[in-house]
Amino acid sequence: MGSTSLNLEDVPSDSLTTELLRRMKCATQPDKRLILIGPPGSGKGTQSPMIKDEYCLCHLATGDMLRAAFAAKTPLGVKAKEAMDKGELVSDELVVGIIDEAMKKPSCRKGFVLDGFPRTVGQAQMLDEMLEKQGVKIDKVLDFAIDDAILEERITGRWIHPASGRSYHTKFAPPKAPGVDDVTGEPLIQRKDDTVAVLRSRLEAFHKQTRPVIDYYWKKGIVAKLHADKSPKEVKDEVQKVLS
Repeated sequence: MGSTSLNLEDVPSDSLTTELLRRMKCATQPDKRLILIGPPGSGKGTQSPMIKDEYCLCHLATGDMLRAAFAAKTPLGVKAKEAMDKGELVSDELVVGIIDEAMKKPSCRKGFVLDGFPRTVGQAQMLDEMLEKQGVKIDKVLDFAIDDAILEERITGRWIHPASGRSYHTKFAPPKAPGVDDVTGEPLIQRKDDTVAVLRSRLEAFHKQTRPVIDYYWKKGIVAKLHADKSPKEVKDEVQKVLS
């Protein structure tokens, strides 16, 4: 397999300068290994890119890592693909192994934001053991705490225009005319994941599986509880206070 090398002469100067300045800023940042925990709709997806950029971390989302491992045909990726092709769940050992592989990338040199894992206490213990072998540990767990009723209002009010991807919210960003797209006048739809029944079953699973994970890290004294019902800007300010 031939590797493609990048000729720096072909990279625009402003791009090089931006990257150089970013790396210089990153060199002064302390290492951070973070876990984001929160129910669907709690705002993790909004905050994680900002945390990643602000602190020069890599973003490790289990779904993305599994897909990357499949595509790269790593030994662990091949095993995970075999399990999924048989309709089996990917084992915790494999997922932790894939996280271990992903952490070795240059972009993870200053640490990572782990999103969507661990979901159970067993996974948290395995992750801790793997990190301990590398002489590092989780520095902070950000708990996106929010009341189920607020989540229900947030999520079940979402409607989209399928052709353009434009999204609306019955309370926070309503269309000009109920149920139709502002631009085309075509009907809006609700994604099946955004219904009350689906949300309630996802929340039930989250509380049952993941609350014990928060308790596990709480005993280690590394959980920071965020008020995820606030605006994204206020939550971002809380995150910065916690991590500074």
